[in-house]
Amino acid sequence: MRKKILIAEDESIIRMDIKMMLEDHGYEVVAEAGDGDRAIELAFLHRPDLVLMDIKMPKINGLQASQIIGKQLDLPILIITAYSQKEFVAKAQQDNIVGYLVKPIAESNLIPAVEIALHQADKAKRLKGEISEAQQEVEKRKLIERAKGLLMTREQLTEQEAFKAMRSSSMSRQMTMESIAKEIIATHK
Repeated sequence: MRKKILIAEDESIIRMDIKMMLEDHGYEVVAEAGDGDRAIELAFLHRPDLVLMDIKMPKINGLQASQIIGKQLDLPILIITAYSQKEFVAKAQQDNIVGYLVKPIAESNLIPAVEIALHQADKAKRLKGEISEAQQEVEKRKLIERAKGLLMTREQLTEQEAFKAMRSSSMSRQMTMESIAKEIIATHK
């Protein structure tokens, strides 16, 4: 599946050049914006895989737009600028900014930067998913431990006996251990 890209650049000639380079390499440019407001609007509308964002734009500048897009949509952004000064680099260090390109942009710089940005974004998304799964697993285990503790107190069971009773109930009733734990906790209240 082709990766979808949004280009936010106020200079139409540069925007057109970038679009042609990207399309020549198999990317789909889903939208183009000439200012930060429009970039935000189009990001919400199209949910691209990557946003190429110029820093200096009318209305809302690229860094402010990037911040909004990052917080609201968690989309990766590759910053484009005519400036390479340290202050811009420092300001561009937001979690969702995955790269930085200085104008003039050559195809030999653009395509590798886009590929790396997309790869890093995929990797970050995968890691966030793994963290979320791990957190859910910890919450399940806490629930089961709490229910096991309640059973131990209420029924005067050892930890092993309480766990065995929960597991047996889970299997015979074809319910998850988490559901059994929730039931035990609910009946205790």
